[in-house]
Amino acid sequence: MAVAQNIRCSHCGAPVEFKPGEIIATCEYCGFTTVIETGKPFKFKHSLLLNKFDETQIKEPIMNWMRSGFLKPPDLAKKSKTLEKNLLYLPFWIVSVEAKTSYKGIFERIAPPIVKEGKIQKEYNWLVLGREAAGFPTREYDVPLGGKIPYDFRKIESFAKVLNSEIDRAEALELAKQQIEAHHRYLLQQEVDKIVEMFTEINVKQAVYLHAPVWFVKYEYKGKTYQLIIDGATGMALKGDIPASKF
Repeated sequence: MAVAQNIRCSHCGAPVEFKPGEIIATCEYCGFTTVIETGKPFKFKHSLLLNKFDETQIKEPIMNWMRSGFLKPPDLAKKSKTLEKNLLYLPFWIVSVEAKTSYKGIFERIAPPIVKEGKIQKEYNWLVLGREAAGFPTREYDVPLGGKIPYDFRKIESFAKVLNSEIDRAEALELAKQQIEAHHRYLLQQEVDKIVEMFTEINVKQAVYLHAPVWFVKYEYKGKTYQLIIDGATGMALKGDIPASKF
């Protein structure tokens, strides 16, 4: 049995291509977003972060990263060679929540141990990547939400690739809740040594579907290849492989 790899856009009628595993797809011709499983129009807010670097300008943040930091070889910027520069618009779910954890635990760092009770209450714009991308530094990516605009396919460069989401809104919310609860458990371990009781209440305010520009760079240094990930909206390096230095 053949597996369908495109559907018709419910807005303009153009073919919307997708790959197995993708749940939400965006039309390249009109920018309309569709839920693949049902073929229905996307009902949630779809936003876009603008990329500020073309294929030539991205060299500057690459060089800035190579020149900064004492752990890098001093000749890295001078002797490295950029092999690939690919701009991808990655799909994210920005889940705005208020999270409150009530806890009881035992603090054993003093004698005698004492029982502590309290609350951890925080607000988050929690980031959930809509792709299976092991190694992407989601927690280190401080999404510049102030620069987001309504999704507009005309603002996306012809050389860029837009990836569809492999999870839907419900899955993104569940992942966010699980990750926030794990994060609060980590914070709680700074307060007590043994957790007796822990209850986390999460109030979801909104979930925004957003495409963000990310540059994936491959470079060579002394015969070996390395990876560098750069935020296309700010030019900040998100993650980079650093060659070993004798210094």
